[in-house]
Amino acid sequence: MDTNELAPEHAVAILANDYSFSYPNCSPVLSGLSWEVPEGSFQLMIGTTGSGKSTLLRCLQPALSPAGTQTGLLRVWDQVRSAACRGEFDPCVGFVSQSPDNQLVCDSVWHELAFGLENQGIDQHTMRKRVAEVAHFFGIESWFNKRTDQLSGGQKQLLCLAAVMALRPRLMVLDEPTAQLDPVAEKNFLHALFRINRELGVTVVVATHNPEAMVDYATSAVCLSDGKLGPVDLESLRAGVSPVESLRRHVVKDGPVHVRARDISISYPNTSTLVLDRCSLSVQAGSLHALVGGNGCGKTTLLKALAGVLKPRLGQVDNSALAHQAYLPQNPKSLFVCDSVAEELKEWQNACGYTDEDWLAWADRFNLLSRLELHPFDLSGGEQQQLALAKLLLTQPTLLLLDEPTKGLDAQAASNVAEAVLAYIEAGNTAVVATHDMTFVQLLADRVTLLFNGQDALTQTPDEFFADTIFYEPKDNLFAQMMEHVSYANKWAKTYK
Repeated sequence: MDTNELAPEHAVAILANDYSFSYPNCSPVLSGLSWEVPEGSFQLMIGTTGSGKSTLLRCLQPALSPAGTQTGLLRVWDQVRSAACRGEFDPCVGFVSQSPDNQLVCDSVWHELAFGLENQGIDQHTMRKRVAEVAHFFGIESWFNKRTDQLSGGQKQLLCLAAVMALRPRLMVLDEPTAQLDPVAEKNFLHALFRINRELGVTVVVATHNPEAMVDYATSAVCLSDGKLGPVDLESLRAGVSPVESLRRHVVKDGPVHVRARDISISYPNTSTLVLDRCSLSVQAGSLHALVGGNGCGKTTLLKALAGVLKPRLGQVDNSALAHQAYLPQNPKSLFVCDSVAEELKEWQNACGYTDEDWLAWADRFNLLSRLELHPFDLSGGEQQQLALAKLLLTQPTLLLLDEPTKGLDAQAASNVAEAVLAYIEAGNTAVVATHDMTFVQLLADRVTLLFNGQDALTQTPDEFFADTIFYEPKDNLFAQMMEHVSYANKWAKTYK
Protein backbone atom coordinates (compact mmCIF):
# COMPACT_ATOMS: atom_id res chain seq x y z
CA MET A 1 0.00 0.00 0.00
CA ASP A 2 1.27 3.48 -0.86
CA THR A 3 1.50 5.36 2.43
CA ASN A 4 0.82 8.64 0.63
CA GLU A 5 -2.73 7.39 0.02
CA LEU A 6 -3.37 7.37 3.75
CA ALA A 7 -3.39 11.14 4.16
CA PRO A 8 -3.68 14.38 2.21
CA GLU A 9 -0.72 15.20 -0.02
CA HIS A 10 2.34 16.63 1.74
CA ALA A 11 1.06 15.69 5.25
CA VAL A 12 4.21 14.54 7.04
CA ALA A 13 4.29 13.30 10.63
CA ILE A 14 8.09 12.96 10.95
CA LEU A 15 10.78 14.64 8.90
CA ALA A 16 14.54 14.29 9.46
CA ASN A 17 17.25 15.81 7.30
CA ASP A 18 20.96 15.21 7.92
CA TYR A 19 20.13 14.50 11.58
CA SER A 20 22.88 13.29 13.91
CA PHE A 21 22.96 12.46 17.60
CA SER A 22 25.75 11.43 19.93
CA TYR A 23 25.86 10.73 23.67
CA PRO A 24 28.39 12.75 25.73
CA ASN A 25 31.99 11.70 24.98
CA CYS A 26 30.81 9.03 22.52
CA SER A 27 30.81 8.51 18.77
CA PRO A 28 27.59 9.42 16.93
CA VAL A 29 24.75 6.91 17.29
CA LEU A 30 22.82 8.59 14.46
CA SER A 31 24.76 10.16 11.61
CA GLY A 32 23.41 12.25 8.75
CA LEU A 33 20.05 10.50 8.98
CA SER A 34 17.17 11.32 6.61
CA TRP A 35 13.65 10.13 7.34
CA GLU A 36 10.12 10.91 6.25
CA VAL A 37 6.98 9.31 7.69
CA PRO A 38 3.69 10.35 6.00
CA GLU A 39 0.74 10.97 8.27
CA GLY A 40 -1.36 7.84 8.79
CA SER A 41 1.50 5.41 8.23
CA PHE A 42 2.13 2.23 10.18
CA GLN A 43 5.91 1.96 9.88
CA LEU A 44 8.18 -0.78 11.19
CA MET A 45 11.76 0.03 12.19
CA ILE A 46 14.25 -2.82 12.31
CA GLY A 47 17.98 -2.91 13.04
CA THR A 48 20.49 -4.85 15.06
CA THR A 49 20.68 -4.71 18.83
CA GLY A 50 22.39 -1.44 19.80
CA SER A 51 21.92 0.19 16.39
CA GLY A 52 20.20 3.24 17.92
CA LYS A 53 16.50 2.54 17.37
CA SER A 54 15.53 3.38 20.95
CA THR A 55 17.63 6.55 20.87
CA LEU A 56 15.94 7.77 17.68
CA LEU A 57 12.45 7.03 18.97
CA ARG A 58 13.10 8.82 22.26
CA CYS A 59 14.31 11.88 20.38
CA LEU A 60 10.76 12.20 19.00
CA GLN A 61 9.32 12.89 22.49
CA PRO A 62 11.23 15.77 24.18
CA ALA A 63 10.27 14.52 27.65
CA LEU A 64 12.22 11.31 26.94
CA SER A 65 14.97 12.71 24.74
CA PRO A 66 18.40 11.56 25.98
CA ALA A 67 21.18 13.97 26.90
CA GLY A 68 23.65 14.49 24.09
CA THR A 69 24.60 16.52 21.05
CA GLN A 70 22.28 16.75 18.06
CA THR A 71 22.72 18.44 14.69
CA GLY A 72 20.59 18.70 11.58
CA LEU A 73 16.80 18.75 11.42
CA LEU A 74 14.29 16.53 13.24
CA ARG A 75 10.69 17.70 13.04
CA VAL A 76 7.49 16.12 14.36
CA TRP A 77 4.50 17.70 12.68
CA ASP A 78 5.44 21.40 12.79
CA GLN A 79 7.61 21.19 15.92
CA VAL A 80 11.40 21.08 15.53
CA ARG A 81 13.21 18.92 18.06
CA SER A 82 16.21 20.66 19.62
CA ALA A 83 18.21 20.70 22.83
CA ALA A 84 16.16 23.70 23.96
CA CYS A 85 12.93 21.69 24.15
CA ARG A 86 14.46 18.65 25.90
CA GLY A 87 12.43 17.71 28.96
CA GLU A 88 9.18 19.23 27.70
CA PHE A 89 6.21 16.91 27.23
CA ASP A 90 4.57 16.88 23.80
CA PRO A 91 1.02 15.43 24.11
CA CYS A 92 0.93 14.87 20.34
CA VAL A 93 3.50 12.06 20.71
CA GLY A 94 2.61 8.90 22.62
CA PHE A 95 5.35 6.50 23.69
CA VAL A 96 5.06 2.85 24.76
CA SER A 97 8.18 1.05 25.96
CA GLN A 98 9.23 -2.60 25.94
CA SER A 99 8.55 -3.14 29.65
CA PRO A 100 5.11 -2.10 30.95
CA ASP A 101 6.34 -2.36 34.54
CA ASN A 102 8.76 0.49 33.82
CA GLN A 103 5.95 2.65 32.42
CA LEU A 104 3.04 2.04 34.80
CA VAL A 105 3.03 4.49 37.73
CA CYS A 106 -0.31 3.94 39.50
CA ASP A 107 -1.60 1.08 41.63
CA SER A 108 -5.01 0.77 39.93
CA VAL A 109 -6.15 0.52 36.30
CA TRP A 110 -8.61 3.41 36.43
CA HIS A 111 -6.02 5.72 38.01
CA GLU A 112 -3.41 4.79 35.41
CA LEU A 113 -5.86 5.76 32.65
CA ALA A 114 -6.49 9.11 34.33
CA PHE A 115 -2.94 9.87 35.45
CA GLY A 116 -1.69 11.54 32.28
CA LEU A 117 -4.88 13.57 31.97
CA GLU A 118 -4.50 14.80 35.55
CA ASN A 119 -0.94 15.90 34.83
CA GLN A 120 -2.14 17.83 31.80
CA GLY A 121 -4.75 19.67 33.88
CA ILE A 122 -7.73 18.20 32.03
CA ASP A 123 -11.04 19.02 33.74
CA GLN A 124 -12.97 16.25 35.54
CA HIS A 125 -15.82 16.09 33.00
CA THR A 126 -13.47 15.64 30.03
CA MET A 127 -11.28 13.25 32.00
CA ARG A 128 -14.18 10.94 32.83
CA LYS A 129 -15.30 10.96 29.21
CA ARG A 130 -11.87 10.09 27.83
CA VAL A 131 -11.24 7.36 30.41
CA ALA A 132 -14.62 5.79 29.61
CA GLU A 133 -13.89 5.98 25.87
CA VAL A 134 -10.50 4.30 25.96
CA ALA A 135 -11.64 1.68 28.49
CA HIS A 136 -14.44 0.70 26.14
CA PHE A 137 -12.33 0.88 22.97
CA PHE A 138 -9.67 -1.44 24.41
CA GLY A 139 -12.10 -3.76 26.24
CA ILE A 140 -10.81 -2.85 29.69
CA GLU A 141 -14.18 -2.62 31.49
CA SER A 142 -13.98 -6.10 33.02
CA TRP A 143 -10.70 -5.29 34.80
CA PHE A 144 -11.16 -1.52 35.16
CA ASN A 145 -11.12 -1.68 38.99
CA LYS A 146 -8.22 -4.13 39.34
CA ARG A 147 -4.83 -3.37 40.83
CA THR A 148 -2.10 -3.05 38.22
CA ASP A 149 0.09 -5.60 40.04
CA GLN A 150 -2.62 -8.21 39.49
CA LEU A 151 -2.65 -7.84 35.70
CA SER A 152 -1.02 -10.18 33.21
CA GLY A 153 1.80 -8.88 31.04
CA GLY A 154 -0.54 -8.54 28.07
CA GLN A 155 -3.05 -6.54 30.11
CA LYS A 156 -0.31 -4.26 31.42
CA GLN A 157 0.96 -3.49 27.93
CA LEU A 158 -2.59 -2.86 26.68
CA LEU A 159 -3.15 -0.55 29.66
CA CYS A 160 -0.01 1.43 28.76
CA LEU A 161 -1.34 1.84 25.22
CA ALA A 162 -4.79 2.87 26.45
CA ALA A 163 -3.37 5.38 28.97
CA VAL A 164 -1.30 7.03 26.24
CA MET A 165 -4.29 7.09 23.87
CA ALA A 166 -6.35 8.92 26.51
CA LEU A 167 -4.07 11.90 25.80
CA ARG A 168 -5.12 11.73 22.12
CA PRO A 169 -1.71 11.69 20.46
CA ARG A 170 -1.38 12.07 16.69
CA LEU A 171 1.81 9.98 16.62
CA MET A 172 2.26 6.70 18.52
CA VAL A 173 5.86 5.53 18.99
CA LEU A 174 6.50 2.04 20.35
CA ASP A 175 9.81 0.43 21.31
CA GLU A 176 9.67 -3.38 21.18
CA PRO A 177 6.12 -3.40 22.60
CA THR A 178 5.51 -7.15 22.16
CA ALA A 179 8.89 -8.44 23.37
CA GLN A 180 7.45 -9.73 26.66
CA LEU A 181 4.06 -10.92 25.40
CA ASP A 182 2.91 -14.47 24.81
CA PRO A 183 1.74 -15.33 21.25
CA VAL A 184 -1.96 -14.74 21.99
CA ALA A 185 -1.39 -11.48 23.88
CA GLU A 186 0.87 -10.33 21.04
CA LYS A 187 -1.89 -10.81 18.47
CA ASN A 188 -4.41 -8.99 20.67
CA PHE A 189 -2.04 -6.07 21.22
CA LEU A 190 -1.18 -5.73 17.54
CA HIS A 191 -4.87 -5.82 16.60
CA ALA A 192 -5.52 -2.93 19.02
CA LEU A 193 -2.59 -1.02 17.51
CA PHE A 194 -3.93 -1.69 14.02
CA ARG A 195 -7.33 -0.28 15.00
CA ILE A 196 -5.69 2.86 16.41
CA ASN A 197 -3.93 3.37 13.11
CA ARG A 198 -6.75 2.54 10.69
CA GLU A 199 -9.84 3.63 12.62
CA LEU A 200 -8.48 6.65 14.50
CA GLY A 201 -5.89 7.79 11.97
CA VAL A 202 -2.99 7.80 14.43
CA THR A 203 0.44 7.51 12.80
CA VAL A 204 2.34 4.52 14.21
CA VAL A 205 6.09 3.82 14.31
CA VAL A 206 7.22 0.54 15.89
CA ALA A 207 10.80 -0.54 16.55
CA THR A 208 10.89 -4.34 16.55
CA HIS A 209 13.05 -7.43 16.27
CA ASN A 210 9.94 -9.44 15.40
CA PRO A 211 8.75 -7.85 12.14
CA GLU A 212 7.21 -11.03 10.75
CA ALA A 213 4.36 -10.74 13.29
CA MET A 214 3.59 -7.17 12.16
CA VAL A 215 4.00 -7.28 8.38
CA ASP A 216 0.27 -7.60 7.72
CA TYR A 217 -0.45 -4.43 9.72
CA ALA A 218 2.36 -2.26 8.35
CA THR A 219 2.37 0.15 5.41
CA SER A 220 6.17 0.55 5.23
CA ALA A 221 9.43 -0.50 6.88
CA VAL A 222 12.89 0.99 7.38
CA CYS A 223 16.18 -0.38 8.69
CA LEU A 224 18.57 1.57 10.94
CA SER A 225 22.18 0.68 10.22
CA ASP A 226 25.41 2.63 10.69
CA GLY A 227 23.42 5.58 12.00
CA LYS A 228 21.25 5.91 8.89
CA LEU A 229 17.78 4.73 7.80
CA GLY A 230 17.06 2.90 4.57
CA PRO A 231 13.82 1.48 3.09
CA VAL A 232 12.98 -2.22 3.45
CA ASP A 233 10.62 -4.28 1.31
CA LEU A 234 7.82 -5.48 3.59
CA GLU A 235 7.55 -8.82 1.80
CA SER A 236 11.17 -9.60 2.67
CA LEU A 237 10.24 -9.50 6.38
CA ARG A 238 7.73 -12.34 6.24
CA ALA A 239 8.59 -15.61 7.97
CA GLY A 240 9.43 -18.61 5.81
CA VAL A 241 7.37 -21.76 5.54
CA SER A 242 9.99 -24.43 6.21
CA PRO A 243 9.59 -26.55 9.37
CA VAL A 244 11.89 -25.67 12.26
CA GLU A 245 13.98 -28.68 13.27
CA SER A 246 15.54 -29.40 16.66
CA LEU A 247 19.29 -28.83 16.98
CA ARG A 248 19.72 -31.26 19.85
CA ARG A 249 22.06 -34.12 18.93
CA HIS A 250 21.24 -36.19 22.01
CA VAL A 251 17.72 -35.57 23.24
CA VAL A 252 17.43 -36.45 26.94
CA LYS A 253 14.56 -38.91 27.43
CA ASP A 254 15.40 -40.50 30.76
CA GLY A 255 17.84 -39.86 33.54
CA PRO A 256 18.26 -38.59 37.08
CA VAL A 257 16.15 -35.61 38.17
CA HIS A 258 18.27 -32.49 38.80
CA VAL A 259 15.53 -30.24 40.19
CA ARG A 260 11.95 -31.02 41.18
CA ALA A 261 8.89 -29.11 42.39
CA ARG A 262 6.27 -31.18 44.23
CA ASP A 263 2.72 -29.78 44.42
CA ILE A 264 3.89 -26.25 45.24
CA SER A 265 1.50 -23.35 45.86
CA ILE A 266 2.58 -19.68 45.83
CA SER A 267 0.39 -16.59 46.17
CA TYR A 268 0.75 -12.97 45.08
CA PRO A 269 2.33 -10.70 47.72
CA ASN A 270 -0.16 -9.49 50.36
CA THR A 271 -3.05 -11.48 48.84
CA SER A 272 -4.52 -14.94 49.05
CA THR A 273 -4.72 -15.25 45.23
CA LEU A 274 -2.61 -18.20 44.13
CA VAL A 275 -0.20 -17.85 41.21
CA LEU A 276 0.74 -21.52 41.44
CA ASP A 277 -1.72 -24.04 42.84
CA ARG A 278 -0.29 -27.54 43.44
CA CYS A 279 2.13 -27.23 40.53
CA SER A 280 4.72 -29.94 39.90
CA LEU A 281 7.79 -30.16 37.67
CA SER A 282 10.66 -32.62 37.17
CA VAL A 283 13.77 -31.50 35.29
CA GLN A 284 16.17 -34.22 34.17
CA ALA A 285 19.92 -33.71 34.41
CA GLY A 286 21.52 -32.67 31.12
CA SER A 287 18.26 -31.41 29.61
CA LEU A 288 16.79 -28.08 28.61
CA HIS A 289 13.27 -27.83 30.04
CA ALA A 290 11.10 -25.03 28.65
CA LEU A 291 8.23 -23.39 30.56
CA VAL A 292 5.56 -21.87 28.32
CA GLY A 293 2.10 -20.37 28.77
CA GLY A 294 0.24 -17.08 28.74
CA ASN A 295 1.37 -13.91 30.48
CA GLY A 296 0.62 -14.24 34.20
CA CYS A 297 0.42 -18.05 34.18
CA GLY A 298 3.26 -18.40 36.71
CA LYS A 299 6.37 -19.15 34.64
CA THR A 300 8.55 -16.56 36.39
CA THR A 301 7.13 -17.53 39.78
CA LEU A 302 7.97 -21.20 39.19
CA LEU A 303 11.46 -20.29 38.02
CA LYS A 304 12.04 -18.23 41.18
CA ALA A 305 10.80 -21.11 43.32
CA LEU A 306 13.24 -23.50 41.63
CA ALA A 307 16.05 -20.99 42.24
CA GLY A 308 15.14 -20.66 45.92
CA VAL A 309 14.22 -16.98 45.53
CA LEU A 310 10.58 -17.65 46.50
CA LYS A 311 9.46 -20.08 49.17
CA PRO A 312 6.23 -21.99 48.47
CA ARG A 313 3.33 -21.75 50.90
CA LEU A 314 2.71 -25.45 50.31
CA GLY A 315 4.72 -28.20 48.67
CA GLN A 316 8.44 -28.71 48.30
CA VAL A 317 11.29 -27.86 45.91
CA ASP A 318 14.31 -30.18 45.68
CA ASN A 319 17.31 -28.65 43.88
CA SER A 320 20.52 -30.68 43.96
CA ALA A 321 22.40 -27.89 42.13
CA LEU A 322 21.42 -25.05 44.46
CA ALA A 323 25.04 -24.21 45.25
CA HIS A 324 26.07 -24.35 41.56
CA GLN A 325 23.22 -22.59 39.80
CA ALA A 326 22.85 -19.26 37.98
CA TYR A 327 19.59 -17.35 37.59
CA LEU A 328 18.96 -14.77 34.84
CA PRO A 329 15.91 -12.70 35.84
CA GLN A 330 13.57 -11.06 33.34
CA ASN A 331 15.16 -7.68 34.08
CA PRO A 332 18.94 -8.12 33.58
CA LYS A 333 19.65 -4.76 35.23
CA SER A 334 19.16 -6.41 38.62
CA LEU A 335 22.51 -8.20 38.09
CA PHE A 336 24.48 -5.01 37.46
CA VAL A 337 26.31 -3.32 40.33
CA CYS A 338 29.44 -1.92 38.63
CA ASP A 339 30.25 1.23 36.67
CA SER A 340 31.40 -0.39 33.43
CA VAL A 341 30.83 -3.48 31.30
CA ALA A 342 34.39 -4.65 31.93
CA GLU A 343 33.96 -4.37 35.71
CA GLU A 344 30.72 -6.37 35.53
CA LEU A 345 32.46 -9.21 33.69
CA LYS A 346 35.31 -9.19 36.22
CA GLU A 347 33.16 -8.88 39.34
CA TRP A 348 33.18 -12.57 40.30
CA GLN A 349 36.66 -13.34 38.94
CA ASN A 350 38.37 -13.90 42.29
CA ALA A 351 35.51 -15.98 43.71
CA CYS A 352 35.11 -18.19 40.62
CA GLY A 353 38.68 -18.35 39.39
CA TYR A 354 38.29 -17.38 35.74
CA THR A 355 41.02 -15.47 33.89
CA ASP A 356 41.13 -12.15 32.06
CA GLU A 357 41.24 -14.14 28.83
CA ASP A 358 37.99 -15.87 29.83
CA TRP A 359 35.93 -12.73 30.38
CA LEU A 360 37.42 -11.02 27.32
CA ALA A 361 36.46 -14.06 25.26
CA TRP A 362 32.86 -13.79 26.44
CA ALA A 363 32.83 -10.08 25.65
CA ASP A 364 34.02 -10.95 22.15
CA ARG A 365 31.41 -13.70 21.67
CA PHE A 366 28.59 -11.32 22.59
CA ASN A 367 30.07 -8.39 20.60
CA LEU A 368 30.71 -6.31 23.71
CA LEU A 369 34.40 -5.51 23.21
CA SER A 370 33.59 -2.02 21.93
CA ARG A 371 31.31 -1.43 24.95
CA LEU A 372 33.71 -2.34 27.78
CA GLU A 373 34.05 1.21 29.13
CA LEU A 374 30.33 2.02 29.01
CA HIS A 375 28.08 1.90 32.05
CA PRO A 376 25.84 -1.20 31.80
CA PHE A 377 22.74 1.00 31.96
CA ASP A 378 23.93 2.81 28.81
CA LEU A 379 23.73 -0.41 26.77
CA SER A 380 20.70 -1.29 24.70
CA GLY A 381 18.21 -3.75 26.21
CA GLY A 382 19.55 -6.55 24.02
CA GLU A 383 23.16 -5.81 24.96
CA GLN A 384 22.22 -5.81 28.65
CA GLN A 385 20.65 -9.24 28.18
CA GLN A 386 23.83 -10.62 26.63
CA LEU A 387 26.07 -9.02 29.26
CA ALA A 388 24.01 -10.58 32.06
CA LEU A 389 24.17 -14.04 30.45
CA ALA A 390 27.93 -13.76 29.88
CA LYS A 391 28.43 -12.75 33.53
CA LEU A 392 26.51 -15.82 34.71
CA LEU A 393 28.15 -18.30 32.35
CA LEU A 394 31.59 -17.18 33.51
CA THR A 395 30.76 -18.81 36.87
CA GLN A 396 30.47 -22.24 35.18
CA PRO A 397 27.12 -23.22 36.76
CA THR A 398 25.73 -26.75 36.39
CA LEU A 399 22.13 -25.44 36.42
CA LEU A 400 21.03 -22.39 34.45
CA LEU A 401 17.64 -20.75 35.09
CA LEU A 402 16.70 -18.29 32.35
CA ASP A 403 13.70 -15.96 32.23
CA GLU A 404 12.99 -14.79 28.65
CA PRO A 405 16.63 -15.00 27.47
CA THR A 406 15.90 -13.92 23.85
CA LYS A 407 13.49 -11.05 24.54
CA GLY A 408 14.40 -7.81 22.78
CA LEU A 409 17.18 -9.44 20.73
CA ASP A 410 17.69 -9.18 16.99
CA ALA A 411 18.19 -12.41 15.05
CA GLN A 412 21.99 -12.33 15.27
CA ALA A 413 22.04 -11.62 19.00
CA ALA A 414 19.35 -14.26 19.62
CA SER A 415 21.38 -16.82 17.70
CA ASN A 416 24.47 -15.90 19.75
CA VAL A 417 22.52 -16.54 22.97
CA ALA A 418 20.98 -19.74 21.60
CA GLU A 419 24.36 -21.09 20.46
CA ALA A 420 25.85 -20.40 23.90
CA VAL A 421 22.96 -22.17 25.65
CA LEU A 422 23.09 -25.06 23.16
CA ALA A 423 26.79 -25.65 23.79
CA TYR A 424 26.14 -25.39 27.54
CA ILE A 425 23.48 -28.14 27.39
CA GLU A 426 25.43 -30.36 25.01
CA ALA A 427 28.28 -30.30 27.55
CA GLY A 428 25.98 -32.11 30.01
CA ASN A 429 24.62 -29.17 31.98
CA THR A 430 20.97 -28.49 32.79
CA ALA A 431 18.76 -25.49 32.01
CA VAL A 432 15.20 -24.40 32.77
CA VAL A 433 13.94 -21.62 30.49
CA ALA A 434 10.74 -19.58 30.80
CA THR A 435 9.98 -18.16 27.37
CA HIS A 436 7.45 -16.95 24.82
CA ASP A 437 9.89 -17.72 21.99
CA MET A 438 8.51 -20.89 20.45
CA THR A 439 11.30 -21.04 17.87
CA PHE A 440 13.87 -21.18 20.69
CA VAL A 441 11.84 -23.98 22.32
CA GLN A 442 11.70 -26.09 19.16
CA LEU A 443 15.40 -25.61 18.44
CA LEU A 444 16.82 -26.36 21.90
CA ALA A 445 14.33 -27.91 24.33
CA ASP A 446 14.10 -31.56 25.42
CA ARG A 447 10.82 -31.06 27.31
CA VAL A 448 8.08 -28.43 27.31
CA THR A 449 5.74 -27.80 30.23
CA LEU A 450 2.62 -25.72 29.61
CA LEU A 451 1.42 -23.81 32.67
CA PHE A 452 -2.27 -22.95 32.94
CA ASN A 453 -4.53 -21.97 35.84
CA GLY A 454 -1.62 -22.19 38.26
CA GLN A 455 -0.81 -25.79 37.39
CA ASP A 456 1.38 -27.82 35.06
CA ALA A 457 -1.22 -28.62 32.39
CA LEU A 458 1.04 -30.99 30.45
CA THR A 459 4.66 -31.92 29.77
CA GLN A 460 5.70 -33.16 26.32
CA THR A 461 8.57 -33.18 23.88
CA PRO A 462 8.61 -30.14 21.54
CA ASP A 463 7.55 -32.29 18.58
CA GLU A 464 4.56 -33.62 20.53
CA PHE A 465 3.63 -30.17 21.84
CA PHE A 466 3.77 -28.33 18.51
CA ALA A 467 2.04 -31.15 16.59
CA ASP A 468 -1.35 -30.21 18.04
CA THR A 469 -1.52 -26.48 18.77
CA ILE A 470 -2.89 -23.52 16.84
CA PHE A 471 -1.52 -20.65 18.94
CA TYR A 472 1.92 -21.84 19.96
CA GLU A 473 4.09 -22.55 16.94
CA PRO A 474 7.74 -22.08 16.00
CA LYS A 475 8.37 -19.67 13.13
CA ASP A 476 10.80 -20.04 10.27
CA ASN A 477 12.13 -16.53 10.95
CA LEU A 478 15.61 -15.08 10.48
CA PHE A 479 16.66 -16.40 13.91
CA ALA A 480 15.68 -19.97 12.93
CA GLN A 481 17.39 -19.63 9.56
CA MET A 482 20.62 -18.46 11.20
CA MET A 483 20.53 -21.39 13.60
CA GLU A 484 20.31 -23.86 10.70
CA HIS A 485 24.01 -23.26 10.09
CA VAL A 486 25.17 -23.89 13.66
CA SER A 487 28.22 -26.13 13.85
CA TYR A 488 28.86 -28.14 16.98
CA ALA A 489 32.55 -27.38 16.58
CA ASN A 490 31.59 -23.77 17.11
CA LYS A 491 33.10 -20.90 19.05
CA TRP A 492 31.12 -21.84 22.18
CA ALA A 493 31.93 -25.53 22.54
CA LYS A 494 35.42 -25.13 24.02
CA THR A 495 33.97 -23.00 26.80
CA TYR A 496 32.39 -26.03 28.47
CA LYS A 497 35.06 -28.70 27.95
